Amino acid sequence: MKSTLRSRTQKLIVFTAVASVFGCINIVAAATSEALFYATPFTEENSFTEGIEGPACDARGNIFAVNFTRQQTIGKVSPDGKATIYVELPGVSVGNGIRFDRKGIMFVADYVGHNVLRIDPATRAITVFAHGDQMNQPNDLAMAAEGTLYASDPNWKEGTGQLWRIDKDGTVKRVAEKMGTTNGIEVSPDGKTLYVNESVQRNVWAFTIAADGSLTNKRLVKKFDDHGFDGMRCDVDGNLYITRHGKGTVVKLSPKGEIIREIDVMGAMPTNICFGGPDGRTAYVTEVKHRRLVQFRVDRPGLEWQRSRPE
Repeated sequence: MKSTLRSRTQKLIVFTAVASVFGCINIVAAATSEALFYATPFTEENSFTEGIEGPACDARGNIFAVNFTRQQTIGKVSPDGKATIYVELPGVSVGNGIRFDRKGIMFVADYVGHNVLRIDPATRAITVFAHGDQMNQPNDLAMAAEGTLYASDPNWKEGTGQLWRIDKDGTVKRVAEKMGTTNGIEVSPDGKTLYVNESVQRNVWAFTIAADGSLTNKRLVKKFDDHGFDGMRCDVDGNLYITRHGKGTVVKLSPKGEIIREIDVMGAMPTNICFGGPDGRTAYVTEVKHRRLVQFRVDRPGLEWQRSRPE
């Protein structure tokens, strides 16, 4: 009898301990889940101008965005949120979308000068990497794994837009025209699909990227009924994070066009998004109303973070 009671008592102790451990795991998991997709301020309010745009992270975790304190600048924000001017753009140039390659070279869409600028990470020297007289105003950039750039190019006055491919030698080629106001742009994880959204028309399109870099098989991924679009980035699973200008959210969209969730970003006018942090799971959003960067944690790393790792 004592042996049976002792055995039952031991089992109860073990069961209680296991239950306690799993209870703690569930609490931690719940806390972790609650911490995801919850935006908080990252930089001080009004630290950027109304032209705040084009965020991108370098391999060290610094975040860069255009028009810090005044127009024609690019601001550098350290991982702890301290911001300084990184460079001042020459002449009339004003930046928008920013991308980094694996060597740390920065590429900037200069919508006033009709350029894509190249900034050397060692010297901060600024040169014109690509130029197109037929460009309206190169707006946002996407980079394929091998370094090819794609640029959206809206004409806001006419409500139209086009797309450009910029090869690694700076050669510019128009790959789509007669579109709506092309804005956010991204290459899928497998490199086979180019996504682009149209801000005014509220469409998200996908193109197949052919072997020669041309675009084929245009198809509609998702049409929204309200609020505009702006910047757009993929995570490593191919889900799209799209800033919804006027609604104050970032929508997470599956490659099939299904809305997975929407994140409030503490301001009505988010313009663009990037991914960084030590694990690639921190999203940084530029927001116009408060002229600042906000941040939130996500469940999977951003594709650009993965692609920009040094070789």
